Amino acid sequence: MRRRFASRNETEPADNQAGRFNLLFINLGHFYDHFFLLIFSTAAALSLTRVWGIDYGELVAYSLPGYIAYGIFTIPFGWLADKWGREALMTIFFAGIGISSICAGLSQAPLQLSLGLLLIGIFAAIYHPVGLAMVVEGKEKIGLSLAINGVWGNMGVASAALLTAWIIDHFSWRWAFILPGVISLLTGVIYHLYSAGVSKKTDAQNTTRNNTGITRPSLNFGRNVLLRMLIFLLLSSAIGGLLFQSLTFALPKILDERLGDLAVSATAVGGYAFLVFTVASFTQLLVGYGLDLFSVKRIFFVIALLQVILFIAMQNATEAAAVTIGLLLMMSVFGQIPINDVLVGQVTTPEWRSRAYAVRNICSFMAAPVSIALIGWIYQGWGFSVLFLLLAVASGVTFISSFILPVINPGALSR
Repeated sequence: MRRRFASRNETEPADNQAGRFNLLFINLGHFYDHFFLLIFSTAAALSLTRVWGIDYGELVAYSLPGYIAYGIFTIPFGWLADKWGREALMTIFFAGIGISSICAGLSQAPLQLSLGLLLIGIFAAIYHPVGLAMVVEGKEKIGLSLAINGVWGNMGVASAALLTAWIIDHFSWRWAFILPGVISLLTGVIYHLYSAGVSKKTDAQNTTRNNTGITRPSLNFGRNVLLRMLIFLLLSSAIGGLLFQSLTFALPKILDERLGDLAVSATAVGGYAFLVFTVASFTQLLVGYGLDLFSVKRIFFVIALLQVILFIAMQNATEAAAVTIGLLLMMSVFGQIPINDVLVGQVTTPEWRSRAYAVRNICSFMAAPVSIALIGWIYQGWGFSVLFLLLAVASGVTFISSFILPVINPGALSR
């Protein structure tokens, strides 16, 4: 026993060092990914409508190309990650999204800004098929690992609202794009320099492991079960993406309208949004822990039912009630995120995992342009109450879909 323990420790330090470094930057990348995608939503709600004299419902349309690219480009990036290498694409992600944000901040007209948002969407599409595959690689129980990674992404959502509002109040909307862009670009340089130094050592270690004759277990399902899982994944990913994108994009505007005297400045609105996003983000830790103990089906069933109830309650909520119900809504929406990612990790092998996450994410991310168009159209015609009613119906569909999901033992993974 002692000899085995000592032998393992002798080989772990370099492994752990590289692993901790990669995990830190993978998680940081998730923060950046959601942060950059939501700079515009806060800027549009709190500044750009006045700067350019454009109605909010019309202005949000300029972000549609970026969200379409965010969905479409997950497929080629997922393929590249499995064929070319995930670390190289992570470097491109950091640098590309940073440069794109700087370009957006330098734009002089809405169409130029739309082009900058398009570039942000293209480079943001790299993260999920690449980063999620790196998070679950080699792990047996993946629920908590994906949940921790998810918290980083949600903190990016929360920080986008707060920091963007603060920068707008103290500088301008341009610096809300430029300053984070510079930071991301520098992060990409640091990641590239460090990963280049450890890549050869890591490749040698992986080759040694792959030549030991150890086989990775694979979960085997019948055709009927796989078909049910596929239907559930496609449906829940698409509707889950619609709920997530609608709430995260529109929340600053919703709070700006419904908080009344509680919101006296852009920073105050951003602060409330930050509070909601931050507290809600830690729901993923609870859900992730639960996914390592209970079946996906049971947890999804409860979360989907809560969403239906909360969307109905949010229709006419104002002031403190709007913040409270909004918080509970975001908790349920954020809590749903790791469920589909765990399911993909359970049924795919490492060689196909980036592509599998790309297919799952394109269903989710292609809901983004739909949600943006929906927000603009509904807001101009009826206001946010009708939006919440439609989202309640969508949640009801996913609740019903959970009945077809098979029960899978927690912690099962095709490593």
